[in-house]
Amino acid sequence: MLLIPILLPMIGGVFVFRQRDERIRNRLVLWLTIATAAAAATLCVLPERSLRLMTIEGALYLAVQSDSLAKFFMVLIVVIWLPVSVFAGAYLRHAGRGQQFQGFYTMTLGVLMGLALADNFVTLYMFFEMMSLLTMPLVLHGGTPAARRAGLKYLGYSVFGAGMALAGYFFLSHFLTDQSFTGGGALNLSLAAEHRPLLLIVFLVMMIGFGAKAGMMPMQAWLPTAHPVAPAPASAVLSGIITKGGVLAMIRVTYYLFGPDFLRGSWAQYTLIGLALCTMFTGSMLALKEKGLKKRLAYSTISQVSYVQFGLLLMTPGGMRGAFLQMVFHALAKDALFLAAGAIIIATNFTLVDQLVGIGKRMPRTMVCFSAAALSIIGIPPMSGFISKWYLASAALNSESRMVGYLGMAMLILSALMTAGYLLPIVVRGFFPGRDVLVERKEVGPQMTAPMMALGAAVLILGLFPNGLQAWISVILPQIF
Repeated sequence: MLLIPILLPMIGGVFVFRQRDERIRNRLVLWLTIATAAAAATLCVLPERSLRLMTIEGALYLAVQSDSLAKFFMVLIVVIWLPVSVFAGAYLRHAGRGQQFQGFYTMTLGVLMGLALADNFVTLYMFFEMMSLLTMPLVLHGGTPAARRAGLKYLGYSVFGAGMALAGYFFLSHFLTDQSFTGGGALNLSLAAEHRPLLLIVFLVMMIGFGAKAGMMPMQAWLPTAHPVAPAPASAVLSGIITKGGVLAMIRVTYYLFGPDFLRGSWAQYTLIGLALCTMFTGSMLALKEKGLKKRLAYSTISQVSYVQFGLLLMTPGGMRGAFLQMVFHALAKDALFLAAGAIIIATNFTLVDQLVGIGKRMPRTMVCFSAAALSIIGIPPMSGFISKWYLASAALNSESRMVGYLGMAMLILSALMTAGYLLPIVVRGFFPGRDVLVERKEVGPQMTAPMMALGAAVLILGLFPNGLQAWISVILPQIF
């Protein structure tokens, strides 16, 4: 049962590659996604279980397990994957080369399920590298020189970052009591205490390595390069889910290998918090200056995912609660924004922010979804983004270090103001262009608007009724700590 959500889309992706009929291929991708979602949902209601797949050498082995964190990420993945799959069918009719895109897209879903279900570092590393290899063709899809450069840059950062994490694990593995991920950490604390300075360096290296996929400085440069050239469905999953794959790896390293008790209060923790806050500010500042629509959203992703990093690096239950909420709410909102950007490009061929004057009158349904997502990203109630940012701010103020608390709070406020500065003008000029601007109504079809509307509605509904999600997170937190 543990292998079904991994193997089903990976094997199914082979048949997607072979299917030339567009209508049949779209249905196949959608049904494979639905079947994978059903398998993931089944694992979520079953008790936790594990399966050892094979032994590589000595204590190195591949294994999968369905702990609470794995279940959370599986649900997040399929919730994002379903609407993007529907959108991609219509989008690729205009963009072309749908057979290649949807094959890699479907196989990526299986790899992400494997990443979520990984029982130890070796298994996580294998699926992490597979994720990079299978998503690179999504960036290369356009086939232009810019797309090739962006794809190589994305792969280079991803492989180098994962290599840093693997190098750190070579040192760390000698201090572990168990190779499997263990809530609270798997370190032999008595042995690790004798080598604490070395292990803190190892932790820093591993976190920066995996942070490359999550867009953390100094390894964030692939994001603004990849997003402008990638198709909108690829940008949506890269921003909404692939970056969260890096966050998942960071959580596993912090809470399931080292353990928060070993790391809390160390120079390595504060260094990484500083990097997260710098990323938060830099991403927002660059987005404020950027004129390209998709590139502006890419810089926004760099900033917004650093909120998650900040929360998990506080190493408190309040910080992790805010991080989990931010992961979900950012994925929903940013996917809506990228799908809306793709719809605008298909309908109008506009790629610059300055070209979007009056776009709300030309594409009202698309821009209503864009506006809802933008308000959530900024953190304006009653949108869901307000809740995650509230918990992150509260966790910052309750931090053991007053400096971290005050700096974190200040940066959250400053970043929110800059986010409003680069998203609200698009909305205002889109709906209120002035009397001299004449626009022709030109909305995309329902296959593209329906996924955006579903994501926009989810952003609002979870903002009004977050208790169910909060209760689920409350079950996960004790197992992490």
